[in-house]
Amino acid sequence: MAEQRRDQRDVRGAGEGAQDVPEPWARSVRAEEVAAWEGLVATARRTVTDGLVVGTSGNVSVRVGDTVLVTPSGVPYDRLTPEDVTGVDLDGRRVLGRLVPTSELPMHLAIYRATDAGAVVHTHAVHATAVSTLVPELPAIHYMSGALGGAVRVAPYATYGTQELAENMLHALADRTGCLLRNHGTITYGATLDQAYDRAAQLEWMCRLWLTASSVPGLTPSLLSEEQVAEAGEKLRGYGQRT
Repeated sequence: MAEQRRDQRDVRGAGEGAQDVPEPWARSVRAEEVAAWEGLVATARRTVTDGLVVGTSGNVSVRVGDTVLVTPSGVPYDRLTPEDVTGVDLDGRRVLGRLVPTSELPMHLAIYRATDAGAVVHTHAVHATAVSTLVPELPAIHYMSGALGGAVRVAPYATYGTQELAENMLHALADRTGCLLRNHGTITYGATLDQAYDRAAQLEWMCRLWLTASSVPGLTPSLLSEEQVAEAGEKLRGYGQRT
């Protein structure tokens, strides 16, 4: 798997100029990209700490203007440094860094082209992946489905890193901010890295909840109606502190 560990440190520049990008992607890293990269690395490490991915099996991206900063392929997140900043334009051409972007770049770019997403988180979370093998849609087991726009669909299986997978994902994401990928994992997006990550974590939690409730012999979990989920979604839009 292209997402498996593959050390690419030998292609990183040896100089101290962390903000100098070597040819042929020769442009300097902007201040806002430096800050965004720090946030991306912190979020990627959090997916490992919180058990949403194992090793380098997921990926994270954040959009800064017309540049998408994304985790590189096969580099453990605890080894990423400011010198590893990896960025592409919306057509997938590398504009920052020497490392190869994640193999799942087509999914990330498809979301940025089709939505107003500011960040994307892709995981291989175990409970969500298990659910993706069982049903075409996560049953409405909790009102937090509303935070993702409604019932969470499962995108049909396609080989990782392909345009087919990206297209399947986009169909499943219609009017949603997250979906399951059959026999693969999850993908969520948001206006910020924190929002995209929180949606990924909530999706994994709901999948675990449904698997737990549905495993009780002789009992069937009660589910919410579409109307109840939609009502919760409306309330959740105004949830939290206003600044």
